[in-house]
Order: sequence, then structure tokens, then C-alpha cells
Amino acid sequence: MATRFAQAVEGAQLDRPPVWMMRQAGRYLPEYREIREEYSFLEAISTPEIAAEISLQPYERFQPDGVVMYSDILTVLEPLGFDYHLESGVGPVVENPVDSAADTDRPHGDVREELWYVGELIERLTAAVDSSTAVLGFAGGPFTLSAYVCEGQSSRTFMSLRRLRAEQPAAFERLLDAFTDVLIEYVEYQEDAGADVIQLFDTYAGLLSPADYREFVLPRHQRIFEAVDVPTIVFARNMGGNLDLLADSGADVVGLDWTVDVETARAELGETPVQGNLDPALLYGEPSEVKARTKDVIDAAGDHGHILNLGHGVDRNTPVENVAAFFEAAHEYAD
Repeated sequence: MATRFAQAVEGAQLDRPPVWMMRQAGRYLPEYREIREEYSFLEAISTPEIAAEISLQPYERFQPDGVVMYSDILTVLEPLGFDYHLESGVGPVVENPVDSAADTDRPHGDVREELWYVGELIERLTAAVDSSTAVLGFAGGPFTLSAYVCEGQSSRTFMSLRRLRAEQPAAFERLLDAFTDVLIEYVEYQEDAGADVIQLFDTYAGLLSPADYREFVLPRHQRIFEAVDVPTIVFARNMGGNLDLLADSGADVVGLDWTVDVETARAELGETPVQGNLDPALLYGEPSEVKARTKDVIDAAGDHGHILNLGHGVDRNTPVENVAAFFEAAHEYAD
């Protein structure tokens, strides 16, 4: 386990927080775009040597404290028999979405066999980085993945799954359980391959009411986090005012989106470590302003129990020099 990450998770006082960036391996980097001219997205994530090269590009440029594997939350659709592809301007499209309650009865295949390339990628990253750098694995959460396979593609409301919850509650839970079972095996596999930290992205679970979140999502998050011994991070958007639900998940760290005030979150969560939460849009400002706003987040979060990150993934058109300014602000904070 990487020292600075371990200390932050344990709540130790630090001269600066560990820093990484959601989606830090990807589209804003010119060297990434060069690789993608030769490989499709699905080819890139399923070819370990290519995925490792992409994962390490921001590490070589910015020296973050965490290297996140280049992959996708939808990989776990494969063991459940869902097919998907990416469409420009649309995003992920599930080719055989859930059409009826019967479609939620989904036995799954061998996770380690079907997603072998993820384990090999983590092994490559572990071998490539120094011992002070954490290798981060991740997975989508059961609600978010269920939302994608019900809707067939991204949506602002994911009404298809929410409607299923109302009309066919048993089918709704069956689908959540199918993903939870796969996710448990998947995060165990990532830990065994060498992941130092695992983040669960249940990004859209905030669409549920707090009561439904507590009834349907929380116990499944708890099962997933109980399956591994490495530090874990939970992330969901639009959870301001309900951060206690994330803290109750069993994750070691609560990820904050940019709509949450960090000082308020620290007061609500007590000693629970947090991650975040600079607004990704602020990376379009002048580098000096990026540094200033990043320092504001560090100041507000305090000198213990904080992992510096954005409040969501970095946008594809973000200037590289501004990403550099974000990381520089973190590194310079200790000076």
C-alpha cells in the first residue's frame, strides 16, 4: 500500500494530501489520442499492454500519488451476457438491454476468465510504478450498472430502472443482486491482482430517494466493500445532505462531487476521510487560478483524512497545462 494514500486513509496529519484525478488516463492527453487512432476504445481496454501504456501516461507527466487503471465500469456487463459498444456523441450503448422482468434473471460467467485482461493490467501497473504510488482499481456500482442495462444508454433520469423499481420490485432487486454478485468477484479479483485501492462508482445512485437508497443500495454496497481488505472509496453524485448514507457503506473514504462544500462535509462526516472535490470546469481557467482554487480545496479539507481529486472526471477538452497546474498545486503545498 502506498504510504501517502495509506496515511490519508488512516487519517494521519500530512504536509499535503495524496492526489490523483478521476479519468486522469484518457482523452485530454495528446499521446492518448495518438494511441486511439490505432485502437478502438474496447480494443484498448482489453489489450493489457496498451491499457498499461495509457494508464501510465499521466503518471509520467504529472507524478500523481495514484495510477488508476485504464478501463471502464461496463466491463462487468460481459459476464452477465450483456453486449455493449460506444457510439460517438452518445456514449455507451447496451445492445441487448433489459426489456422485461424475465431479463433480470442473469446467471453470470467466470469473472476472472472473461475479464482476464483487467487482472493482467493491474499486474503490469504494479510492476511499473514505485512503491510510493498506489495502483487504483475501480468498478461501477450495482445501481448505476443496472440503470445502463435498463435504459440501454446514458440518461439524465434513468427512468427505466426507477420505473422497474415501482412496477416490478422483485425484478429490480434481482437485477441489483446480479450485479452485486459479479462486482464482489470483480473487486476480489482486482485485489488479488495487486490493486492497492478500489473505488466504487455508483454515480447515479443519488437519483434515488434517501429511503430507497438506504433500502436497496446501501446493503449491496456493504457486501461489496466487505469482500476486500484494501482501502476503498465510494463515489455517488448529488449526495449533498445525505453523505451519511455513503459513510454507512463501509467504504474507507467518501468521494465528494463538486456541489458539496468540503468543510461542511468534514463536519458532517467527522473522522471519515474524504476525497475530492474541485469542480472539473475550473480547470478551464488560467493555470494560476487553477492552482489557487486547488489550494482552497486543500485548505478547506484540512491536513488529515483527505485525498485530493476533482469532483468528477476531468473533461476531455481540458488544457493539459491546467491539469499540470492542478497536480503542481498539490505538490507545492508541502513546500
